Amino acid sequence: MKVVKNLVLVVALLGALVFLWTKIPLEWWYQDRRPTGFGKATNRAMGKFAALGVPAFGMVTLEVPGRKSGKPTSTVLVLAKYEGREFLVSMLGHNVDWVKNVHAAGLDAVLRHGKRRPVHLVEVPVEDRAPLLKRYAELAPGGRRHIPVALDAPLEAWAEVAADYPVFWVEERGEL
Repeated sequence: MKVVKNLVLVVALLGALVFLWTKIPLEWWYQDRRPTGFGKATNRAMGKFAALGVPAFGMVTLEVPGRKSGKPTSTVLVLAKYEGREFLVSMLGHNVDWVKNVHAAGLDAVLRHGKRRPVHLVEVPVEDRAPLLKRYAELAPGGRRHIPVALDAPLEAWAEVAADYPVFWVEERGEL
């Protein structure tokens, strides 16, 4: 009985932490769609946890060679599902390093969540992104605030902003 009580307490505390985490002002993490020092530090820490398979919410670490340095870079993202398929969204739009790096790498990358998984990303056409963006916003509490559409808005509203947010289907690539 005591174990169950402690487990409930831990789950409640973690839930409260996640709730408070999503209430931190956006400006602490990003300014001009670029991560701040705080944003970089928390993203780096969350990326390490996601790579280990620790947090929930579909968090994964995307690894891809840097387009300039060629050295591996990693970014924490939310791996969402829609109609049985997995996809990734760039909540900050096109002008972010991970999107540029993925394109430079021929859309090949590695996802980590407990294990390394080689993948090939396929960019979703703009006209097909609306339901995926809405699903992403339902699943990603931190990403939701970056997309200026109400969660309960019709798909037409999501379609209006779809060109601003790259979306990629995730396909298996085989062995590393």
